[in-house]
Amino acid sequence: MQATISIPQYWGYPRFTLDQRTEQGTILGLYYYPSGTELAEQFDDGWRYVLMPNKISDEISYLQENQIQPLSPQELFTQITAEIDFYQQQISILNRQLTVLTQGAKNG
Repeated sequence: MQATISIPQYWGYPRFTLDQRTEQGTILGLYYYPSGTELAEQFDDGWRYVLMPNKISDEISYLQENQIQPLSPQELFTQITAEIDFYQQQISILNRQLTVLTQGAKNG
């Protein structure tokens, strides 16, 4: 089942989506400062995004929409291909471990 998010009609639609990869990192969350609120008066109204720069870091950043740059199709392709290669290597290692384990069980 896919989650559904409802956005009030009077809010602008967010430019970026959850889990989208950008030059600044992967989008983990988003929130909105509606116009006329104290937060909007302090920090400007609009969407804010929570990003994780990389998967091996515990740091996150909070950026406005205009501070985020999407990846080009080529950059996105390169990132995804590298991730697929990494996981294929991990699968290969796990398969070898299973082979050693099952051969040991047959001989033991």
